[in-house]
Amino acid sequence: MTPFTVHFRFFIGLLLLVLPGLAPAQVLTDPAAQQTVQRVLDNIYSMEFTQADEQIRQIRARYPQHPIGPILLATKLELQFVPIHENPAAKAQFIQAVGQGLDLSKRLLDRNDKDPEGIFFALTAHSYLAALYNNQNETIKAVGESRKSYGYLKDGFRLMDKNPDFYFTTGLYNYYVERYPIDHPVVRPFMVFFDDGDMALGLKQMEIAAKRALFMRAGANYYLAHVLLKHETQPGRAVVFTKYLADKYPNNPLFGMINAEALLLAGRYAEARPYVQRLKQMSNRQLLPLAVYTFDGILAEQADRDDKEAASAYQAALRQPVNAAYTKEYQAMAYAGLARIAARSNNQQTAKLYYKKALAVAQYKSLIREARGK
Repeated sequence: MTPFTVHFRFFIGLLLLVLPGLAPAQVLTDPAAQQTVQRVLDNIYSMEFTQADEQIRQIRARYPQHPIGPILLATKLELQFVPIHENPAAKAQFIQAVGQGLDLSKRLLDRNDKDPEGIFFALTAHSYLAALYNNQNETIKAVGESRKSYGYLKDGFRLMDKNPDFYFTTGLYNYYVERYPIDHPVVRPFMVFFDDGDMALGLKQMEIAAKRALFMRAGANYYLAHVLLKHETQPGRAVVFTKYLADKYPNNPLFGMINAEALLLAGRYAEARPYVQRLKQMSNRQLLPLAVYTFDGILAEQADRDDKEAASAYQAALRQPVNAAYTKEYQAMAYAGLARIAARSNNQQTAKLYYKKALAVAQYKSLIREARGK
């Protein structure tokens, strides 16, 4: 692994943490405009894109020189066509909107390089582009956008007292700047380039944002839950944040998936069933089949004690397309489920084979420990 690759992976792991569908803090000083923006975000998260389109047009007409309009449009496109990098027409619109938002953000910063709105919109725009290029395996472009993001991320450290939305990005930094080198020791020599963090403080800051943020509340809830599931192995605690999202935005497949997952990993199977059933009624055929089959497998195996039905569901899950950003861990969960079933049938060789396949794709600490037998 070259130093360039290490540096890139660290930046991607640290900075590509903006949920599709977020708007930045302190967007406008006009309370009425802020309420309008919040309604736009609610419509986007609720998958009500026709209503969101009309509201975005109104905002862009009223504030033609402000980045809020194009960034909201990019936000809508990101969720409407998830995964957007697989849709060329939507991707082109997304890149154009992000570029317009970035240009307008830079104009704000040209007038005042400490402008919180300019800083946050620029951070969001660069992060959107970096995430897109990373998903397309365009390494050079992705690392370029990530490097540009880092300065704006640091600028946000001093802005938390002005707006609680900045607790989100600062909390993510404090957590991941410490967590990432723990998981990837090879990057430790590069840590001299970054300010120290504090994982416990980062979790607290993200929780503040999850409760108090204006425009980034959904993102704070989503990513805090993700951290608790992936790294901290605290699914019961994660449910607090996922249920908020799933209940407020019942038609959102991303929020529905993470909530069902958290409930299942917490062993709250009766609560999970209606959320899994809700996912089955949604129309996204790129992300949902793998998730739903995996969740059905967990319910059959863990709640119903029906290994035959569980194995059938897990096998069906593994026949579905995988999206690296959203459903890869469910593939690992399906392999682990088949491994447990094989072990209970005294077929240790098959169990080892399935656990080996799970390890090849798993990222959750709990699943990795299980597959390694630790």
